[in-house]
Amino acid sequence: MTLAKKIVLLLMAAGMLLAVFLESIPSQAQETKHDMGAHDASGASTDSYNAAMDKMHSAMMAIEYSGNADVDFARGMIPHHQAAIDMAKVELANGKDPEMRKLAEAVIAAQEAEIKRMQDWLAAHPVK
Repeated sequence: MTLAKKIVLLLMAAGMLLAVFLESIPSQAQETKHDMGAHDASGASTDSYNAAMDKMHSAMMAIEYSGNADVDFARGMIPHHQAAIDMAKVELANGKDPEMRKLAEAVIAAQEAEIKRMQDWLAAHPVK
């Protein structure tokens, strides 16, 4: 399957998912109850989580695909892992639960090691 066909299929699947999602959202005219407590969360940690996700999506969309599945996997996973690190740092800066803080520390250590491994692999396997 060519890259163009894969992209078309991906866009079609995304469109179908979007249609299902939009269909499941009640229209504003039907919405009479506005419980903003759970739906309009804001604050420093929420803003930081959103920033980490935006950064990841931008980096992933900017990847120059090579057509080599191994290279493209590593290139895509690096920003994904970096987002996990960024989100774990938000937990450490704002979280209170000892178990979640310990998990955040473990995520940082594991993801940094995996990023290094992928960067080293990419350096050893240049695209020809």
